Amino acid sequence: MTVLHDERGQGSVEAAVVIPVLFLLLLMLLQPGIVLYDRIVMGGAAAEACRLLATSTDAQGSMARSCEAFVRHRLAAIPQHDCFHVHGGNCSWDIQLIGGESSDSVTVRIVNEVRPLPLFDSGAKLMGLTNAAGNLEIEESVTLPTQPSWAASSELGLNPASWIGGWL
Repeated sequence: MTVLHDERGQGSVEAAVVIPVLFLLLLMLLQPGIVLYDRIVMGGAAAEACRLLATSTDAQGSMARSCEAFVRHRLAAIPQHDCFHVHGGNCSWDIQLIGGESSDSVTVRIVNEVRPLPLFDSGAKLMGLTNAAGNLEIEESVTLPTQPSWAASSELGLNPASWIGGWL
C-alpha cells in the first residue's frame, strides 16, 4: 500500500493561520504606541510651560492665558482623531497651571481623553480603566523649581542685584 504525501498548499494554510495572529499582535502594539505618543507630547508641553511659568510675574492674569495658549499650540501635534484625542463638540484638554515666579515651584497638569481601539474598549471597560464616556484618561504632570539649586543655595540669595554686587 502506497501513501502519497502532497505538500502543495501547505504554505497557504500556514499563512491563513499566522497572518491574522500577526495582525492582532500589531494591533495590540498600536494602542500603547498611541498613548505613549500622547504622553510624550503632553510631557514636553508641560515642561516648557513650567519654564514659562517660572519666569512669569503675572501668573494669574494675561501670562497664564498666554501660557495656556502656548500649551494648546504645542498639543496641536496630537492628531484630532478620537483614538489620539477626543475633540468632538468641546475639547477634552484640561490644562492646569499652578505657581509663578514668586513660588518655590511651578506645576503644569494636562489631562486628555482617548477613545480606545475596538479590541481594547471592552477590555478597558471590564478593567475599569475608562470614564463615564467610555474613554481612557491620560494625565501628565510636571513640577519644576522656579530657581535652580545653585541659585537657591547661593550665599547671595535669590536677589540678582546682590549677585552683581558680589561679582565686582
